[in-house]
Amino acid sequence: MYFSGGTLLLISIAQYAYATNTTLPSFDARAFIPGSWSLVQQGTTGVSAMQLAVVSETTAIIFDKVEHNSLTVNGHVAWSVELNLNTKTVRPLNPLSNTWCATGSFLGNGTLVSSGGNPVVITGQNGLQGIRLFTPCSTGTCDIFEDPARVHLTSNRWYPSSVRIEDGSVLIFGGSVSGGFINGASVNNPSYEFYPPKNINGFNGVKIPSKFLTDTLNSNHFPILIYLPDGTIFVAANQQAMIFNWKTNTETRLPGIPNGVRISSPFSAGAVLLPLTPENNYTPEVMICGGSTVSDSVSPTTFTAQTPTSAQCSRLVLTTAGIAAGWKVESMPQPRIMPELIQLPDMRILIVNGAMTGVAGYGNVQGQVGASNADNPALQPVIYDPAAAAGSRFSSAGIPASTIPRMYHSTASLTPNGTVMLAGSNPNDDVSTKKYPTEYRLEFYSPPYMAQPRPTYTGLPSTVNYNAKFTLNVQLPSGTTSVSVLIMDLGFATHGVHMDQRVVKLVATLSSDKQTLTVTGPPSARHYPPGPAYLYVVTNAGVPSFGHKTLIGTGAAPPVDQGAIANLLRSASAAAFGPLAAPTPTSGEGSNLPTAVIPA
Repeated sequence: MYFSGGTLLLISIAQYAYATNTTLPSFDARAFIPGSWSLVQQGTTGVSAMQLAVVSETTAIIFDKVEHNSLTVNGHVAWSVELNLNTKTVRPLNPLSNTWCATGSFLGNGTLVSSGGNPVVITGQNGLQGIRLFTPCSTGTCDIFEDPARVHLTSNRWYPSSVRIEDGSVLIFGGSVSGGFINGASVNNPSYEFYPPKNINGFNGVKIPSKFLTDTLNSNHFPILIYLPDGTIFVAANQQAMIFNWKTNTETRLPGIPNGVRISSPFSAGAVLLPLTPENNYTPEVMICGGSTVSDSVSPTTFTAQTPTSAQCSRLVLTTAGIAAGWKVESMPQPRIMPELIQLPDMRILIVNGAMTGVAGYGNVQGQVGASNADNPALQPVIYDPAAAAGSRFSSAGIPASTIPRMYHSTASLTPNGTVMLAGSNPNDDVSTKKYPTEYRLEFYSPPYMAQPRPTYTGLPSTVNYNAKFTLNVQLPSGTTSVSVLIMDLGFATHGVHMDQRVVKLVATLSSDKQTLTVTGPPSARHYPPGPAYLYVVTNAGVPSFGHKTLIGTGAAPPVDQGAIANLLRSASAAAFGPLAAPTPTSGEGSNLPTAVIPA
């Protein structure tokens, strides 16, 4: 139990698999390669990278909003591409609907689900209830599948979040029924749903109400969702946090974000689940960095692009003891809005992108820079080591600063080879060349481990089931005395939020001749929900191998309930793809509504 705001809250023992823990977890000190990082600008994306996800060992998918990109597909402007990570070339893809402000997560069989979006702009179809499916392939011919008449959400969702759960399906949470700079009671969609649809908690394939999404108005776009090893979900939005049991539709509130910091769009912070390891008993600890303390109930015209942001990083251990101890607060070297937190295979975290003043969005505040609601780009990356002593966890030593502002609508991701890819930035209504322009250039940061002799391995199965043993043949650099094996979900990046990003350390035994590794799959689907993973073998010096891809679980598609699907189709509003349910802004973020349609 713990006290918050004078109210005694009881935490169910059954809800936490870790309730017997009486001490808080610690991260063992571990080696990493010191020295200088390198930064190169290489390649362009064709469409601005508002959304980014690595989908194979050699490719990533990028989504933009529908705008006047010069790249075309099927005779109209393109707003999605497949990026070849080796050649840095792009292949245009052809979604049917507008992907602006959608979310994304992978299913248990490796298919990417893009959900939500925006009405028609320029061409294409209304994406507010969009469901788009992309299954990676090696032939260079796969494309995005949409069937808007039969495969769609229960209701309009602009700025929702999503998370993969233990049966390999996706939970889609929150958003607005129409576009806007900030959420509000008239446009709020305080509900969640599943893909594929479920008959659960008395709701047969239809949306399920969430009190949390009403209580966290107004700034609760793109809430933070993290799946926990007890099968519940950590949720944070605005200044609040909770544990959500999706099986029973119950919400258990946690201590609020410290010091009045708001952490969800348009006051966007970054968040991460710290590595789950056998040594810390897979105990979940979350960290949230950045945001803003300004009010979310005033006109955005009271903000400027110089409005201060927060340097706060807060960690919370999600056990009864950890919750009782509360959030532990640290400060980044610089304040940030819209930061990206990227987990590295040496189990450190790289903080990149964003701005040091202002708020997310464009065209809403006074003193815009170009159209950007933010200014003073955060060009200097910061590394965070969760295992270091408090007060010495942040460093930028040896990391060159970028010269490309990565503001609103920018993204970043770890790649399978261990570099960090930076892309996007477009705080504009359409393609623009004014200050903080539409950005197509790619950048790649190489940590010092990229310059070292690296381990290699073969023998990774195409699927790795829970608690199943498998053997890797390894070739280790001279001097290696031991190794760790990590599986990583590289996540789906958009708006500073990384859906499903995750690191789990596996139990592994190195043979006496150091030529084979016997590895055991993750303990359960709660520790690592079934779906794509990139496996890194990391030396005792902190040098990772290439991350080869596998599917955790059996590789099967998630369960499908035809009755729930049928009821969704019966229940969905016939007007869902017609007029919006509430007014939208006349200028700035969320105002880009249907104009003359260019025939496809």
